[in-house]
Amino acid sequence: MIYSAAIHIVRVEDDFHTMQKLKDRAEDADLAKSRFLATVSHEIRTPMNGILGMQQLLLDTDLSSTQRDYAQTAQACGEALITLINEVLDRAKMEAGKLELEAVPFDLRSILDDVLSLFSEKSMQKGVELAAFVSDKVPEIVVGDPGRFRQVITNLVGNSVKFTEKGHIFVQVHLAEEATSVMNLVKTENGEETEFNTLSGKQVADDGTSWETLKLLDDEFRSNNITTDHNNHQSNSNNVTLMVSVEDTGIGIPEDAKSRVFTPFMQADSSTSRNYGGTGIGLSISKLLVKLMGGFMDFITRQHIGSTFFFTVEFQRCEKTAVVLDVKKSLSEVFHPTVFKGMKAVVVDGKPVRASVTRYHLKRLGIQAEIVASVRNAVALFGKYGSFISIIEKLPDMFLIEKDSWLSGEEECFIQLSNNCRQNGHSYNKLPKLILLATNITSAESDKAKAVGFSDTVIMKPLRASMVAACLEQVLGVNRKSQPVKKSTSLHGLLCGKKILVVDDNAVNRRVAAGALKKFGADVHCVESGPDALKCLQIPHDFDACFMDIQMPEMDGFEATHLIREMERKANAHANGGDEWHMPILAMTADVIHATLDKCLKCGMDGYVSKPFKEKTLYQAVAKFFESKPVS
Repeated sequence: MIYSAAIHIVRVEDDFHTMQKLKDRAEDADLAKSRFLATVSHEIRTPMNGILGMQQLLLDTDLSSTQRDYAQTAQACGEALITLINEVLDRAKMEAGKLELEAVPFDLRSILDDVLSLFSEKSMQKGVELAAFVSDKVPEIVVGDPGRFRQVITNLVGNSVKFTEKGHIFVQVHLAEEATSVMNLVKTENGEETEFNTLSGKQVADDGTSWETLKLLDDEFRSNNITTDHNNHQSNSNNVTLMVSVEDTGIGIPEDAKSRVFTPFMQADSSTSRNYGGTGIGLSISKLLVKLMGGFMDFITRQHIGSTFFFTVEFQRCEKTAVVLDVKKSLSEVFHPTVFKGMKAVVVDGKPVRASVTRYHLKRLGIQAEIVASVRNAVALFGKYGSFISIIEKLPDMFLIEKDSWLSGEEECFIQLSNNCRQNGHSYNKLPKLILLATNITSAESDKAKAVGFSDTVIMKPLRASMVAACLEQVLGVNRKSQPVKKSTSLHGLLCGKKILVVDDNAVNRRVAAGALKKFGADVHCVESGPDALKCLQIPHDFDACFMDIQMPEMDGFEATHLIREMERKANAHANGGDEWHMPILAMTADVIHATLDKCLKCGMDGYVSKPFKEKTLYQAVAKFFESKPVS
């Protein structure tokens, strides 16, 4: 018995050692995979940085229209390749548990505007209605990772734009506990056709159960019903859980392909990639990102009708008043809601969902909007405003009329409305403006609109706050209060006259970095190695900043930075007062797995710019260290 027990113990120990060896081998394999991905990433991104950088420098020169078209096409293809590389690396980092999320205040409404701007041209070309709506109950500013939230929304909207040829694409954001999605059938006046209460009037895959389905699928909602569990809601009052849906009227997903939707590099069928392009990795990454953000993603689809993808995401409420005010101040530079505050508008649109979207954007600008279903109703409403009884009421500042409402056969009513706007308001200081809303418009339609009394400016879809504000300023003749030009908004103002050292072992990358910096007035000096950088930066020196590559032979960027900081510490220790030496050093690398910000900061660097860097990332990197000055 004792013998058998001893044998059992020996076997257990052997099994333990075997398992330990397998664990070590798995960890080594995971580390090797990460190193492999980092190396491959660097080796691919380094020449891509040269290609895209040189293309950008080429586009800054005088080119013929044909040459510019070729260069822009090459630039777009290069950026598409970089996007694919980033997606593969994102997937690898998430699998390895190395992807970290930011926690910064941001305005998600502005992010939705940006995403819609990205796809506006494509949607207009197709004649597809593209819109976003955010509930008033969603906080203006939340704390989370804006970049990853934008990535998920961009992926979903991009897919919808790709697979939708007619109808609409509609993004909605609601509080999770109050989200509803109801689609009602509405009979038209003649009773012969059936129209759906959706953005475009076309049938959608989500028949009104998407939010309820999500609550059933999500264990959090099943076990902690936030609409009834008051104590649980109170304890997590600082968190806000949002539900986001992206609805389209595209081709839908075949029944036998539903199980493969979130599988990396898999698409519905072979014809999908052949006809529409893409790699099939975007949705799998989006689902993982949503999970990292404390949420869940799923979809409803009906072939030949469309798809609705929806997900929850958890953010925090922004409690710091100063931070909220700072974010709002930066937004006010894009559009000035105070200019329009107190104005009144009448929205003429027979589709209630679409009309609500228009009212949502007007409300963001401080404009009070009333919705009527037809031009005939607008005439009746104008008559109310023009009557003796309501003469003390404020006349609407504008009538915003959807193109299909204008072309709906009520031409006589529209002529009456137009005449009223021109004549009946003579006792008022300002007459209402007639403004056309359109997803697309022909030159003949535009000329006809001007002839019948519409303003010259047509507000084109998709609606975004900044675009609507700019159009209304032009139509209404509203001038923004003169604002002092912010010096920090110009890269030229930041970099002009600054002496900058660029350290990179790749000659093409040195030319790209130097060209980008010189374009903004910097005096650039380039060296090819860490030891050369140390020679240039012997104290005293006259450099204002250093852009340092990380992966270099002989001495990498981390070691070079450490030695530079050592020189500065010694110089500061022997200095008798005066300014201390600390030159900003910015990491400049294509290694997006190992070169994390934490590692850069630990060795003494001040920031991080991933290759290939663009004007925006360059500005964000240097704005922390340089004050802008006016440039003549």
